[in-house]
Amino acid sequence: MELCTQTVATDEVIISRRDGNHRPTAWGDHFLTYADLPVANEEEEKQHEDLKEEVRKMLVMAPSNSLQKRHLINTIQRLGVAYHFEREIEESLSYMYTHYEEWIGEVDGDDLHAIALCFRFLRQQGYLVSCDVFRKFTDDEGDFKKELVNDVHGMLSSHEAAQYIVHGEVILDEALNFTITQLKLILPELTNSQLAQQVNNALKFPIKDGMVKVETREYISFYQENHELCNQVFGDITRWWKELEVVKALPYVRDRLAELYFWSLGSYYEPQYSFGRKIITKFLFFTSIIDDTYDIYETLNIYETVNELILFAEAIERWNIDASKQLPSYMKIIYRGLLDVFNEVEKELASEN
Repeated sequence: MELCTQTVATDEVIISRRDGNHRPTAWGDHFLTYADLPVANEEEEKQHEDLKEEVRKMLVMAPSNSLQKRHLINTIQRLGVAYHFEREIEESLSYMYTHYEEWIGEVDGDDLHAIALCFRFLRQQGYLVSCDVFRKFTDDEGDFKKELVNDVHGMLSSHEAAQYIVHGEVILDEALNFTITQLKLILPELTNSQLAQQVNNALKFPIKDGMVKVETREYISFYQENHELCNQVFGDITRWWKELEVVKALPYVRDRLAELYFWSLGSYYEPQYSFGRKIITKFLFFTSIIDDTYDIYETLNIYETVNELILFAEAIERWNIDASKQLPSYMKIIYRGLLDVFNEVEKELASEN
């Protein structure tokens, strides 16, 4: 890391310390525009509810072990809106699990797509169903049948299913290697551009490790309001960050708010957890600030350096606004901002009992 000297004014003296020479954020004030997005009116809310009821009816009415129901669940999950239909999906998957062995015995042995889709759903939901079902698709020597390369959808589904492997499942390890190799060979020859993009994404971004919000970008045909809410939450965080004036007061810290918010999306992407995303982002923000403060800390006066660190540590232990009086001005911003975030959490939780 290239270092340069940064001059920081405290209450009494000017201290020179190292500066990490971090690049400014690439986002600028872009996300401030989302802070004041208009909320949905009554008519739009009704349209949203009507759409949800329509999808709910489709889920309930689709035959329990049909490919239609599996495709519907897959689409709902890929769109990132499964939280609207948790009960219906759980009931469907519970039925699939209860009748899994019976259904496997009846299903067409060549339907790799249907079997792999069902297997992935159940493994995702925590049902440890047997992987022996994939032996249907191996030859007498234990290798996957060569004719499977003609079933691109089946290959793609089995590639995603095999990612839910647990230790010791050799057949899934072989399935993963087989599908990766074959899909890479098939990809340049695919004439269907949409299917080619799907295969390319599956190879680049494993479904097991993916973020729902990122994957939803590929399935953005409806429920646009979820993205608008996400943008509005980040707009609020951006406004809060601007009001702190951290970049101006602490020029040595990294300005990476957008990246930190993206991290929080990996934990809580559903709209009802917007407050959780907001708080995680703020916690990560202060963790980053404190980390940069300790990393860059080097003054010309060693005693002053140690003294400031001790004062800050003591203030954290006291956890009281009065403790900030003994801190230099730039540390007061960090300390008071950190206390404010915890106070915000306390008030929000108190309001929700």
